[in-house]
Amino acid sequence: MKACDVMSTHVIAVRPETPARAVAETLLKHGISGVPVVNADGAPLGVISEGDLMPRDVAEREARREQWLSMLSHGQDVGSDYLELLTDDDRSASEIMSAPAVTIEADAELLEIAGLLSANRIKRLPVMRNGKLAGIVSRADLVRAVVQSEADAITAAAQVSRNGDGWPVASARLEALTAPPAQPEPAAAAPAGGLSAAGFHDLVSHHEQQLLQQREQERLRAAQQQHKDAQDFLANQLTEEAWQQMLANARAAALRGEEESLMLRFPAEVCRDHGRAINAPDPAWPETLRGMASEVFLRWRSELRPQGFALHARVVEFPNGIPGDIGLFLAW
Repeated sequence: MKACDVMSTHVIAVRPETPARAVAETLLKHGISGVPVVNADGAPLGVISEGDLMPRDVAEREARREQWLSMLSHGQDVGSDYLELLTDDDRSASEIMSAPAVTIEADAELLEIAGLLSANRIKRLPVMRNGKLAGIVSRADLVRAVVQSEADAITAAAQVSRNGDGWPVASARLEALTAPPAQPEPAAAAPAGGLSAAGFHDLVSHHEQQLLQQREQERLRAAQQQHKDAQDFLANQLTEEAWQQMLANARAAALRGEEESLMLRFPAEVCRDHGRAINAPDPAWPETLRGMASEVFLRWRSELRPQGFALHARVVEFPNGIPGDIGLFLAW
């Protein structure tokens, strides 16, 4: 699969002279987190992400970041507030953008794209064809391509027919993958002509196919459960009672001679990037927190950090090699 197969051809771009506030309005209007900056000929000069719109002054940047985190933790819409914070920003797109733009050719393979994204610590790549901007490919596009590829492979495997000795045809629809695991079939009677190696081979293939379907059913059920857990988590708020219990647990851990305590555990889906920043790790991981996780971070920052406590975020499990649950650990 190549870049041209997964890229988005509807590219939203801005010009070098576009003001910072107009760039922010573009991101909010189209629900995107980054935008290329192009010249009059449409050639990419650089890329602007949400982080590039943060102020350059460290103190001001920290103040705005904490304000956004506070709004997000209480479920507020940050659109208008986000723009208000940029009212006095007189920078243009050419001053804000990360340049030069890292680009990829339309016929580049997915592995090459993933390598460039990782090596440059970026989230999107302009795609070029014959020297012109043809589209843009993001991390999310790669994830969707991998998921679709796996789904296609599972569908194909489920539709493979078992041949020889009159064994039945094995077929399955994708929706059947979410059904309860099928019970093992009883051993079939040997063909009238007696035993055959081909018949035994088919039995082995049938068993392997059943195991494949059962594993996929379990994976889908786990993903559905994690999504439900994330939604349930986001529906709750941090209560004073829960906060005091977290502190009591930390004190008990210290009495046992431990140097940290798990404050909160939650599904990676609670994070806006599904835990990628925490797994990296990226220092900006607090900005990805939502709901109670963001509230815990803010209370640590205001009440516990001045007392010398640290707060660490770690992925605590990796089902199928991807971030599962995430933990916030108070350390001393």
